[in-house]
Amino acid sequence: MLHIGHGYDVHAFAEGRRLILGGVDIPHTRGLAGHSDADVLAHALMDALLGAMRADDIGQLFPDNDSAYEGADSLVLLARVAKLAREQGYRICDCDCTVAAQAPKLAPHRQAMRENLARAMDVGVAQVGVKATTTEHLGFVGREEGIAAWAVALLEQ
Repeated sequence: MLHIGHGYDVHAFAEGRRLILGGVDIPHTRGLAGHSDADVLAHALMDALLGAMRADDIGQLFPDNDSAYEGADSLVLLARVAKLAREQGYRICDCDCTVAAQAPKLAPHRQAMRENLARAMDVGVAQVGVKATTTEHLGFVGREEGIAAWAVALLEQ
């Protein structure tokens, strides 16, 4: 049986933090605020996987009031979610992600993001799509207040 899940996450920009997206450290003047490394892309993908499994969301699995996850590498957390999926009899068939950021330009980092996410989930790079878009200066993304990400995941049980 096939199961589809959808994930969404958003983080505000914050001074003095690194910008990590899909496990890639991207040069920028600001990073994203969050309890972990604030990798909005990995977070959306985790929630998509969990949604397909009809499991708890990442806030339940990795609560932001638990010091164990302070500064956590989101790719490590993604690997844990993928392992949980396998343990519950799921195979990750395909994932597709979209990141909305007015700046910085993400296209040069897209392939590295795909590779990092695939490696964390122990799937082929061909099974992971990553796209980037702006919002044409509209909304909080367009005003460069933060970054949003969406993901869908197709799992087979």
